Amino acid sequence: MKASDLWRLAWRGLTRRRVRTFLTALGITVAVASMVIFLSLGEGIRKVFTSELGGIGPDIQVSLTPLSQGLALHPNLPQDTVGQLQALAPELGLQTVTPVVMAVRGGLDPTQSVVLYGLPASGGIGAVFPNTALAQGRLLLPADEQTGAAVVGAKAAQNLRLGLGSTLNLNRRASVKVVGVLAPQSGLVDNFIFMPLTPLQRSEGAEGRVSLVAVKLNDPRQARAVATSISDRLNLEAATQSDFLGFIERALRISDAVRFGISLIALIVGGLAVANTVMMGVFERTREFATLRAIGARPAFVRALVLTESLLLSLVGGVGGVLLGLVGIVVVNLYTQQLAGIDAAALTPRLTLLALGISFLLGLLSGLLPARNASRLSITDALGRV
Repeated sequence: MKASDLWRLAWRGLTRRRVRTFLTALGITVAVASMVIFLSLGEGIRKVFTSELGGIGPDIQVSLTPLSQGLALHPNLPQDTVGQLQALAPELGLQTVTPVVMAVRGGLDPTQSVVLYGLPASGGIGAVFPNTALAQGRLLLPADEQTGAAVVGAKAAQNLRLGLGSTLNLNRRASVKVVGVLAPQSGLVDNFIFMPLTPLQRSEGAEGRVSLVAVKLNDPRQARAVATSISDRLNLEAATQSDFLGFIERALRISDAVRFGISLIALIVGGLAVANTVMMGVFERTREFATLRAIGARPAFVRALVLTESLLLSLVGGVGGVLLGLVGIVVVNLYTQQLAGIDAAALTPRLTLLALGISFLLGLLSGLLPARNASRLSITDALGRV
């Protein structure tokens, strides 16, 4: 018998109990869709950092805290580190050395969360983010170092309803005036609020300390060697962009494992539903299988027929899960675009293959026991059943 005939018989077997088959396939669809949506978050964040980090930010970040301990934003690095790095600039090929203070402001509403990014007004935002462009107003000027000012990213301005002349409260006693709004650039920078270093240090109670020192190189290809030299000479942590991407990748792998573990529960339930549906089909069609055996069908054929039904049911659910997951990804991205200007979820080819592969494996494992039982039916006993 041809393989196409086997699949046709399997499809007829499933469609005899359409409601039961539909509900089982729907359960698998929902389980696979939840896995696709959960894992797509990691894929989307990977794409965001890979595509955007290479074009923005410093070549090297110097700090006290290693990346293995997470991203520490609290200012704990002495500001005189800047002078030490500037002394090494001619030897190591450091183009710019910029002290940075970072702080997060947020609330229960995610749209109200922003990153305050303080850096010397004399160097300007372009010292760290050279591709920034203004939409309104002006950039930071040296005079702003003492008086205070803020240049707001496009998404932060939208979420916080800030415009030229708006007042941004840093705490109960300190505030700055918005003097510029940046044009949309990337999901990261669009959520930053840039300020002069000194006012932000005062508001954070961190005079004489910075969160990190951002270093731009004459030759970015030497970043690894320069970072190693800085670490050895100054006994500090120096991380390159590739180090940061590696840290993000490790963190995302851990979160992927957690999300997959959560999805696995739903997948197991879906697999049990498939096994139950196929087992019920075997029980209801006992005389049919016995008749096939009596007219010459081998046990291997019956086993293959039942296993094909299980695989077909799981694959239909798997394809439906990928399509439903794609709809969920669109909804997630609509929300994250409004929230932060990024697509936080992405359906990549490897995620699609993973979803379909798990569906195939689910069908295979769920059909093994029913297929084994069907192939071992006694012809005389089966034909005698009512």
